[in-house]
Amino acid sequence: MELRLLIDNLTNPALLFFFLGLIAVRLKSDLEIPPGSSKFISLYLLFSIGFKGGQELSHSHLDIEILLSLAFGVILAFIIPLYTFFILKKKLGVYNAGAIAAAYGSVSAVTFVTTVSFLETQQIEYGGHMVAVMALMEAPSIIIGTLLIMLFSSSRGHQSSIVHILRHSLTNGSVLLIIGSLVIGFLANHAQAEGIKPFTTDIFKGFLAVFLLDMGITSGKKLSSFMEHGWFALLFALIVPLINGSIVAMMSSTITQSDGNRLLFSILAASASYIAVPAAMKLAAPKANPSLYIPMALAITFPFNITLGLPIYLSIIHLY
Repeated sequence: MELRLLIDNLTNPALLFFFLGLIAVRLKSDLEIPPGSSKFISLYLLFSIGFKGGQELSHSHLDIEILLSLAFGVILAFIIPLYTFFILKKKLGVYNAGAIAAAYGSVSAVTFVTTVSFLETQQIEYGGHMVAVMALMEAPSIIIGTLLIMLFSSSRGHQSSIVHILRHSLTNGSVLLIIGSLVIGFLANHAQAEGIKPFTTDIFKGFLAVFLLDMGITSGKKLSSFMEHGWFALLFALIVPLINGSIVAMMSSTITQSDGNRLLFSILAASASYIAVPAAMKLAAPKANPSLYIPMALAITFPFNITLGLPIYLSIIHLY
């Protein structure tokens, strides 16, 4: 790993605010972001990245690389939950394995947004179509996780229908906003888009810093309860994302030569959903333990990816 990349990443103000949130929890401070404000900021980040991605996509020609990128993302969303389910099933049971597999096959929009900020800091370009790749990767893993639970659980009759789960995953607020913003950004003409650029671009990093402060506080609170589940879940939440991200960092050169796109592919493969998947798993796997799979994604995998993961994956991309 390139030391300069690591230092640049760890001294990023947004990331330092994440650490401040963790420290605040350890010090038992009453520091918090009001829930309403936190939700607004998360909606703003999704709106901003979707709109900017749509604008980039509108200036791109639909070529073989874009089509291959979309297909590659969907394939990853199918493969990752399949292999992780069987690693998890013996130790954690069918329901928890299905929910965790769905989470790790799906994506974290916040990790994606943080990676975009990292790319801009490093002045590395990326394609707007990668936002569409992220949006497409959300639903397949939820379907695979649900199907695996149905196939391997003893009480199959109590599961929600695949159609119902798919509808719920596609109409989830975060998924709908990112897709809708992408479409609107694609349709808006350049002059009109420039009119809201101060909102979509200029204040983006400030909002990201406040949101990561909130994520640090939330992660710190989740971490204490997560440690009760033992070493297996902790090691899985660290090692599996590292493997996924590193392999995709190497493989992605067959899809695109853009370092920015390859890093986004790596982080999509390495990240885990802690918003859309938990909402869907309430319906699909009510017996799964949310105090296990949410902290794994939010308190372990998310901090790892945005601190060490990004420079590691980019260093591998530079090698291959």
